[in-house]
Amino acid sequence: MKLFQFQRGLIPLMVSNPHSGTFIPPEIAATMSPEALVKRDTDWFLARLYDFPVLKKAGMIKANLSRYVIDLNRRSDGESLYPGQNTTGLCPRITFEKEAIYLEGKEPDASEVGKRVEHFWRPYHDQLNEELDRLVGEFGYVVFLDVHSIADQVRMLFEGSIPILNFGTNHGKSCSDEFQASLEQFGDSLDGVSWVANGRFIGGYITRHYGEKPKVNAVQLELNRSSYMDEETLQWSDEGAVKIRPVLENFVEMLSEWKPGR
Repeated sequence: MKLFQFQRGLIPLMVSNPHSGTFIPPEIAATMSPEALVKRDTDWFLARLYDFPVLKKAGMIKANLSRYVIDLNRRSDGESLYPGQNTTGLCPRITFEKEAIYLEGKEPDASEVGKRVEHFWRPYHDQLNEELDRLVGEFGYVVFLDVHSIADQVRMLFEGSIPILNFGTNHGKSCSDEFQASLEQFGDSLDGVSWVANGRFIGGYITRHYGEKPKVNAVQLELNRSSYMDEETLQWSDEGAVKIRPVLENFVEMLSEWKPGR
């Protein structure tokens, strides 16, 4: 099985989708709990949700591997991105509902984690890094969108519901001031769709790390998944998707048209 799907970009826009994968190698699945094998914390249906014409020309990378095997949006050394706050790790041992991912005594040890970094984490990041460098070399800049979704309520991480759109730029460190201003201008233009910039979600490893590269403007979009799916059954909702997809398409169009120094 391919670890990820990759599309070479024809425009200075790159999209990363690290948490939509559902594949778990059989030998690893055999060590996991029944709760884990439901894979509830997957970023469900994002490829379907973001199936827009403009993205046929963008650079795209989408993981096929479940985040329960290894989280591609965490540092490879396992250091927490949110010191002092609850979060899940590089090879997470609990779900967002604090259920055990592994059967007792079957958790991956340091050696196994190291193997997963080399076999699963590094190839994704090598391809992503290479494509970002290529796009910057060709166009002089690149807009980089890291797409995610999360449950409306995750008591482990925050109290109550989150906004529909959660933009993260590491408090403006992963992009230029003018790009940050464009994001906030887009949010202010929305009618009836809640949003926040750099709230609970400021961007994970992918946004923070690649946003440090010269000429890369990186933003993470954490989408409240209740906007497009039934969270209990984990099924797609046509009623919800028909409302949120035009908003997302307008956002992606804005990113595709953005240029520095406008």
